[in-house]
Amino acid sequence: MSLSMSNRSTHSTRIFAIVVIFFSCYIAGIYSAARASSQVILNESHNRSQSLETSVALRDGEDMAMSRNSSRHPRWFPFYTIGRFSNDICIGNNLLLGTCVINGECSDNSGVAAGSCSTITAQAICCIYQRTCGASTTYNNTYFYNANYPAPYAGGGRCSITVTPPDSTICQLRVDFLALSLAPPTGDGVCSTDALTITGGASQVPTICGENAGQHIYVDFNGVNPISISVATSSGYTFNRQWQFQIRMLGCTSATLAPSGCLQYYMPSSGTFSSFNYVSAASSALNSIGVQGTRQLANTRYGICIRKATGMCSITYSQVSSDSYSFTLTNDVGAVDPTLLATSSVQSQECTTDYIVIPAPTQGGTAMPSDRFCGLGLVSTTTSAKPFTVYTVTDSNEDMDISNRGFYLSYSQNACPVL
Repeated sequence: MSLSMSNRSTHSTRIFAIVVIFFSCYIAGIYSAARASSQVILNESHNRSQSLETSVALRDGEDMAMSRNSSRHPRWFPFYTIGRFSNDICIGNNLLLGTCVINGECSDNSGVAAGSCSTITAQAICCIYQRTCGASTTYNNTYFYNANYPAPYAGGGRCSITVTPPDSTICQLRVDFLALSLAPPTGDGVCSTDALTITGGASQVPTICGENAGQHIYVDFNGVNPISISVATSSGYTFNRQWQFQIRMLGCTSATLAPSGCLQYYMPSSGTFSSFNYVSAASSALNSIGVQGTRQLANTRYGICIRKATGMCSITYSQVSSDSYSFTLTNDVGAVDPTLLATSSVQSQECTTDYIVIPAPTQGGTAMPSDRFCGLGLVSTTTSAKPFTVYTVTDSNEDMDISNRGFYLSYSQNACPVL
């Protein structure tokens, strides 16, 4: 009898030990899976969200689809909380865009907690990923900035970040220049002192310098190969540099992918766009022949695209009315009566060096003989050619383009006629 009871006790102890080991392994497995899933698997959200114009204010009017920094389903974190919530895009209490994750996941990945983002659990926080020189990222909505930002940077050396897509479902990168102030180009439009370069993608990005806050670019990923964003500055030129970029990844099925050939892509049905380093004031630098140089960057060739809105059949481009220098691409600005700027008398279509291309253009209902425009003025020009795209070209010789600024144009889509 005693032996039988002893055997039963031993058997029960073994069963209990097996159960304990089983559940320990099960819980450890869930925990490991949750930790592993914290690595970014970006999926494009089909919901629209507004991006930021600066680090402290929301941008109005630009409708963007955000990639999610998440798995396909809400995650369950057994050691933090019991409950499910989606890893959605969120707006932090610092007004930057982040991802709703568990607090421990954010800190493990060097993120910054910026307020709560879920009513399910207090452990869910809006995580902001911020990086500076020498960093790498696979996270959507990463912010890249100069050392000690928002304090200016005096210059010297190269500051870079490497952006790697998590998998082949990510096709494109959008970089918003929330702040970008670098040393200006030479009077010949060359970025020889400071230069922003973006390399490694399947599409080309021109070298950029000068004043470009509010601009943006799209670049296609080359498979799952990384893209490098690099700012090179010279310590020999006194200038208060500053930059803050928002880096977003777009899924291959996103409705907001920029079309092929578009370095820039604008979503609103009306708005403005400008050439890189456009400022109404003239450059203070002299060009290679000793006269006042240009502000527009040399050696560029890219497309600026506008998404066609529903019910719209054509688009009209015009100079920004408040700025008479808003279309000064070729020739000598100083040699022209200022009252003639922005008029048909200084518009040219005999363009071989610096110009924009508007496909199938009309002015005042009359078809134009060429799709190229240059000179010192642009009359309002309408086109029904789709997709809505303006191409810009500058060459390497800016000697005779004296005091030019580039272009700063407004656009407005026109409704289809009622039949």
